Amino acid sequence: MYRHRATVRVWVLLSERTYQERLRDVIEVAVRPLPGVRALDLELTPLTDAARANLARRLRESHGRPGALGSRTRIYAVGSGKGGVGKSTVTANLAVALARTGQKVAVLDADVWGYSVPQLFGLHEAPVALQGLMLPPAAHGVSLMSIGFFVSPDEPVVWRGPMLQKALEQLLDDVYWGDPDVLLVDLPPGTGDVPLSVLQLLPDAALLLVTTPQAAATTVAARIGRMALDSRMPLAGVVENMTGSVFGSGGGAELAKTLGTTLLGQIPLDEDLRRGGDDGIPLVAADPIGTTASVLTATAAALPQTRRSLAGRSLPLFVTSQGTTADA
Repeated sequence: MYRHRATVRVWVLLSERTYQERLRDVIEVAVRPLPGVRALDLELTPLTDAARANLARRLRESHGRPGALGSRTRIYAVGSGKGGVGKSTVTANLAVALARTGQKVAVLDADVWGYSVPQLFGLHEAPVALQGLMLPPAAHGVSLMSIGFFVSPDEPVVWRGPMLQKALEQLLDDVYWGDPDVLLVDLPPGTGDVPLSVLQLLPDAALLLVTTPQAAATTVAARIGRMALDSRMPLAGVVENMTGSVFGSGGGAELAKTLGTTLLGQIPLDEDLRRGGDDGIPLVAADPIGTTASVLTATAAALPQTRRSLAGRSLPLFVTSQGTTADA
């Protein structure tokens, strides 16, 4: 078979050498195995300021407003009553499982104080900024946004109510999400300012509760479930983590029964699941056919399509360019 030299020219957003080296490696891995390719000439050219401004304008026009999520986006706010139940680990693996089915998936790390998404996905680079619009970095097929991308891993975030609200708004509205099929929002534990802000900023979100089988964990988790029900936020279901461990059994099923929702899955206590979080490779990506990964994949597939009732909700309006009024 005749083999020839392939020439590829790519315009890139960033001029940093490390970014371009990673991009070069990705392109070479994709192009070199193609039939007929003997050698590769790759030229990376940073976009000009004018081209960046034009790209930002096109992205804004195509998406209406920066943080707008399409009507087809399913939003799950993943919460827990207390910390240490593996909520973020479950979130990361559910996201990868959904992405492996071909869906466009994004994760917003709303746990501003205890951010862990960068570590769980092995990604520690800042998002690309484009004329005031942030493009979320991606890993394992999932678009990601976290306050952890803007601070060093050991730096504490000491913010109170108004600052938390503003940060969450920016992480939503100043990001080009690109109309994902699914957005998972990793909440901090409890019923504080951030879960309440999510109710306000993402009125179509459904609450997915993560608990361990332990009675103390399920009792506390029931409180955030009650908060959601009182606010007419639908419940997507319950996920029991660390099943079959020293924490006992049956807590997830009891919590689901108490709240009138469904137990979607029982994730066993698995050292590989913990190791995947430490290594920055979610277990569903590292060992997709393993027992625990299969349970996580089945749990992701069981997530229901929910829609919050319009009862008791304000329906904001905006004026279109034609001068008519429409729902926001």
